[in-house]
Amino acid sequence: MRNLERFPTKTPNSLNSWCKVRNPVRVCLNCLVLKLGGYLPSFRLKNILYRTIGIKIGRDVSIGLEAMFGIFFPELIEVGDGTLIGYRALILEHEFLQKEWRRGPVKIGKNVAIGAYAIVLPGVTIGDGATIGAGSVVTKDVPAGKFVAGSPAKIVRKKAPRILRRQI
Repeated sequence: MRNLERFPTKTPNSLNSWCKVRNPVRVCLNCLVLKLGGYLPSFRLKNILYRTIGIKIGRDVSIGLEAMFGIFFPELIEVGDGTLIGYRALILEHEFLQKEWRRGPVKIGKNVAIGAYAIVLPGVTIGDGATIGAGSVVTKDVPAGKFVAGSPAKIVRKKAPRILRRQI
């Protein structure tokens, strides 16, 4: 089960009340920083920029072109050392639904590989050395060293493919 906080709303569409969830100025600042970071070619500058809005990013992290993080609570996202996040991957720390919205921390371990276009939902923990296949939707925790793929992501192999594995 994902580690989520749930907040019921009085309106049938919780996204209509997003400005009550987080200060709109803060959300706009987060959005600008994330958009700029999405196009920076330098991983070092990108990581510095993302840290300014509260994302906890370890050493030697590579975040691909146009990868995106949630704009409401980026401080709930943690990325471990040596992790690679692929092109247009999406890491969410919030979700707006009918009649409620949710938020939850996302913890990505050390030496994780997240493929292009993968989506990691809020409240998920990905263990050290895990690999997430391209286009996968991660809806629950991923154990360390496992290779998951699909929508929803399921364990495909007990160990990540040899070419992608790193020393943990």
